[in-house]
Amino acid sequence: MRKSVLLLLLFAGLTTISCIRRDISTIFDTYGPAEPVRLSGDTTIVVIRDYFPLLNSADSLYSSSLTIEKTSSFDTIRVIRKASSQLLNVITLVSEEEKASLIALDLTKNAAMPDLMPVITTSAESGDNSVTADIYGRNTDYVVLWQNTIIDPFYIEEVTDRSNLSGRKTLRIEIPSAAAALDRSYIRLYSANKQSVSNDLLIPLSKGKPITSTSALNRGDKHAQILYSLLIDRFSDGNKENTKKLNTPEVLPKVDYYGGDLEGVLEKIKEGFFNNLGITTIWLSPVTQNPYDAWGQYTDPSTRFSGYHGYWPIYITKVDKRFGTEEVLKELLDEAHKRGLNVILDYVANHMHINSPTLRAHPDWTTPQFTPDGRPNFELWDEFRLTTWFDKHIPSLDLEKDYVYKPLTDSALYWAVNFDIDGFRHDATKHIPEVYWRTLTRKIKQALPGKPVFQIGETYGSPELISSYVRNGMLDGQFDFNVYDAVIWSMIKEDGSFEDVEKALLTSLRTYGYHNLMGYITGNHDRPRFISLAGGDLKADEDWKRAGWKREIGVGDSSAYSKLSLLHAFIFTIPGIPTVYYGDEYGDPGANDPDNRRWMRFDGYSKAEAKVSSTFKKLANLRKTLMPLIYGDYIPLKSDRDILVYMRIYMGKSVIVAINKSESKQVFELDLPVKTDLSNAEVPFGRMISALDNKLVLEAEAESFTIINTR
Repeated sequence: MRKSVLLLLLFAGLTTISCIRRDISTIFDTYGPAEPVRLSGDTTIVVIRDYFPLLNSADSLYSSSLTIEKTSSFDTIRVIRKASSQLLNVITLVSEEEKASLIALDLTKNAAMPDLMPVITTSAESGDNSVTADIYGRNTDYVVLWQNTIIDPFYIEEVTDRSNLSGRKTLRIEIPSAAAALDRSYIRLYSANKQSVSNDLLIPLSKGKPITSTSALNRGDKHAQILYSLLIDRFSDGNKENTKKLNTPEVLPKVDYYGGDLEGVLEKIKEGFFNNLGITTIWLSPVTQNPYDAWGQYTDPSTRFSGYHGYWPIYITKVDKRFGTEEVLKELLDEAHKRGLNVILDYVANHMHINSPTLRAHPDWTTPQFTPDGRPNFELWDEFRLTTWFDKHIPSLDLEKDYVYKPLTDSALYWAVNFDIDGFRHDATKHIPEVYWRTLTRKIKQALPGKPVFQIGETYGSPELISSYVRNGMLDGQFDFNVYDAVIWSMIKEDGSFEDVEKALLTSLRTYGYHNLMGYITGNHDRPRFISLAGGDLKADEDWKRAGWKREIGVGDSSAYSKLSLLHAFIFTIPGIPTVYYGDEYGDPGANDPDNRRWMRFDGYSKAEAKVSSTFKKLANLRKTLMPLIYGDYIPLKSDRDILVYMRIYMGKSVIVAINKSESKQVFELDLPVKTDLSNAEVPFGRMISALDNKLVLEAEAESFTIINTR
């Protein structure tokens, strides 16, 4: 029967809402879906442009379950909880007689998060003009949106399964006909009861039709990306003539230029290296001009450094001559796009080299070299995170001043407008004030309307700090180092447990959303190689940077190769963006930088490396071809010291993943919490022993994993 959702919303305190008629959309629906507001306490400060970056003015904002107070700025409000507040709330925004709805999730009332979600939401099936979703849980409320507007309750049919002990209710949601006008739009569903907020649903539409196959996705679909991070100087040398080493005794060879360049990357694009590997997005290290001489100092051994890495920009709108020319960069972008590859640039906004003509002309653009109490303001990452310098030769820019952040955001915009790049990896995000990110993102959206420019940042810190930059009006995502660290320690410490990995991942999903665009890494240029830690050749308690200078770091125990494949299986099957550091696809060893920045190897792999590479490619192909691994709902199933099991569901199709890090074969007996058809399951990895109704028995070999695809 058809049951009006309006009655349900009355109980939830969501009476003042903006509902869409099937044939009419608003200007807000041409924007991307706004991230939910996550209430952080009794009072939460919300900047409206963080959610609608192209908004010019907000005439009014209101909510039936929250108190909304404007500050002195039209753009900033205080959201205050009151007695009628729920875990799931709606804020309505009115601008020039058009309305949009912001979801406000209160995650503070259940801070002691349970191991498993008491409310689970899954997408069940689709038709030409509708989608179906199941909500498992008692006394649940929900809100369904198309883009940024709540769908009229008349177009949602609800059926409650009274015989199901989980209290499952099924929603059949008719897609607004206005969706046919947009190449890409989304259905979203949020659900909660009085105890917990459920996972959220995200269902992509192509001209109003639900997307059920990855063949309908394209380069603009950010959730479908697989990133590959490379250092240009250490990847491939395509032009020997631009190789210009410093060749000075004060710079040891390990930190001099090696000769990699853009032409080398271009050759590998043309050869099909990235496509064969399964990569969809190439992340290039900074291409901007760096100094021609040596800077910095390391004492043991004594060496200065070249700018081979690209993070000391002198000219921030010029291609470094050692890497190539603007013409080569444009050809690289064109050839990548012909092959369905995106390219994002690593961009440095926090600082410039001290010899930059810009800083010489504007010495007042830098932050103070000394703290107010007279200390050198160097590497004080947390205490003075917006002003501290990274080193004496790279002063931080005072980006809180409008006469600094305005031209500097124009410089970043230059690359997006004059080169057909697909986005940015932003260096040192937390050391740059929010006003810079808001200004840059608004400029990009104004200059390139409709173009999906992916922006991902780098911040070490708490999920709360990291998420403060993840907004529609700032960054799409950041790298989730907290989950990466949990994975590392779970595998290399004697008492390491996958329970810690599940806890860290669930914390991230609740913080960033279950369909986030966070980067989940195999490693990066600032961290020691995972395989050397996992194999024990690099000790957990030693100085990782010093070790790379003092001895040749290898892999150690050969079990590290299996552990690296476990890491690959994990990042390719959880929500977010898998991000691979060059060489990790086969298991290149190394300590911390610069030892983790060795020459890339394209052949000559050992038997163990070849096996890791082959498994990697198979995993990447699964990620690219299975919708549950891109847009699927995440449901944890089991975790203990050595076992991690979870499932992803999209439109009734499931992928079940069981990871075993123990040294013995494991059998998993699972009672699946949601309706699952296992009759035609494929098993690309591992073994399925039996499947009956929702009962499943799997097997995983020692230090291995099992993946089941229900098709």
